[in-house]
Amino acid sequence: MGGFSSSGEELNDGLEREVIDADDCVSSETMPSSGTRNTLAAEDVKDDNIVQTHRESVSTAKVRTDMENDCLKVTDEFINCQRIIRLDAVRMNAEWVPYSPSQANVTKDQAFGLARSVGLKDDEHLEPSRQHHAARLVAVLEVYALYDPETLYCQGMSDLLSPFVALFDEDYEAFWCFVEFMNVARFNFRSDEVGIRRQLEKISRIFQAADPHLFSHFKSIGADNCFFVYRMVVVLLRRELTFEQTISLWEVLWAENKALSLYKTCGNYKRRKLPIDDLLLYVIVAAVRQRRKTIIECCRGLDEVLRECNTMAGTLDIWKLLDDAREMVYRVHGQI
Repeated sequence: MGGFSSSGEELNDGLEREVIDADDCVSSETMPSSGTRNTLAAEDVKDDNIVQTHRESVSTAKVRTDMENDCLKVTDEFINCQRIIRLDAVRMNAEWVPYSPSQANVTKDQAFGLARSVGLKDDEHLEPSRQHHAARLVAVLEVYALYDPETLYCQGMSDLLSPFVALFDEDYEAFWCFVEFMNVARFNFRSDEVGIRRQLEKISRIFQAADPHLFSHFKSIGADNCFFVYRMVVVLLRRELTFEQTISLWEVLWAENKALSLYKTCGNYKRRKLPIDDLLLYVIVAAVRQRRKTIIECCRGLDEVLRECNTMAGTLDIWKLLDDAREMVYRVHGQI
């Protein structure tokens, strides 16, 4: 991520994005149907009527193969995109993912066959269930890259998809849930970083209003841009939380957004505790504030704050974070 901080490779911590434009890779022709789960083509997914008729029968693994075969000239950019997806699928930490019985009991041959069909390599060290999980990530992410050529694939998207693949046995279900999820999250992956910068700036203002002493320390050490929470914002705290905590937090955020949309339709309907559209940012501030004593006493630079934040994984109580976040919302939201 150029131009936002000087803390080097550690700042990205595996989230250095590689955004590629592969518009030329998407075929304008409709793929022929074979009568099975292979009736979705690259351009089909852009037509709501066609999507509706094929939604229940799409097979992302077959779609990926059809799309690749139909591209008369696969661009170097899309090939590079595939390479990154496959590397991330193997490298990402999947220890926290609980598998359904059908996923946990996948055979070695089944996992190996699916992995090779999507081009995975250097995955022999993975146990069958994780190898199978990684292969499904590749299948869905490559289809998504064709579905949304403006976004394609950026590092961190595999973290966001992984819970859906773990929860759903069918790729098409995971795919469409991910599409809906990315309708909002995709703005975190813009190449101009406008979406992520706006959120980091708001987090900085929340710190300034909710904890002036901590914010003053951040400012004195050049960390008031709050880039140390970049990863938390991009992947919605996925790497800091367990699977169960991740799902719980995301469901709370979804419910908050739904409540906000309902509230807006009710006109002058008044409530003491109004929903907000940026509760995640308050949760992130609450997580950092749990380490405020150590940060103030020991951290003398942005890199040190980043390292302290990266040690939070597995130590957070999501319900306490939500309580603390709500308290801050009611106290300072009007000042932000």
